[in-house]
Amino acid sequence: MQTEFLFAGFGGQGVMFAGQVLTYAAMDTGKEVTWIPSYGPEMRGGTANCTVIVADEEIGSPLVNNPQAIVVMNLPSLDKYESMVKPGGVLIVNSSMVDREVARTDITSVAIPCNEIAEEAGSKRLANIVATGALLQILPIVSPEDVEAAFTAHMPGRHKHLLPKNVEALKRGMAYAKEHARKAK
Repeated sequence: MQTEFLFAGFGGQGVMFAGQVLTYAAMDTGKEVTWIPSYGPEMRGGTANCTVIVADEEIGSPLVNNPQAIVVMNLPSLDKYESMVKPGGVLIVNSSMVDREVARTDITSVAIPCNEIAEEAGSKRLANIVATGALLQILPIVSPEDVEAAFTAHMPGRHKHLLPKNVEALKRGMAYAKEHARKAK
């Protein structure tokens, strides 16, 4: 089985880190993975996205055309990528930064106020982890324990003190998605 993901937003929203967390958690559980970052040409505040593939067998190509799941952290990313989600797939939207509804009804979507939930969890910089938690609630490719182990194993030493807040943000994102997911029709 192979599952493809895309994380998208402005630079500084942590989309690269969110993709890396998923990648490390899957890799550490023995899965095959790819992680490919892409940055816009702007110096600051430009677009950023990354693709992640998680598979049980060797990955033939790291290119992703129609991912099963997309996490968008801002309106330009929703406008650009909503149509790319594979029918029956998952779309996680940071409703703190997006002022419109998801148009598609053939996918499961969660509009989650990532910024506000992140602040409640202890830091507004955790919005990306809140979104990742929502994603993993709907598409549990790795467990919360796998993600926590990845945080512990791969988080730089200077950020280790943030581990409990990251775990809390992940759990809050999962809880919100469990309550508020709009299932595909």
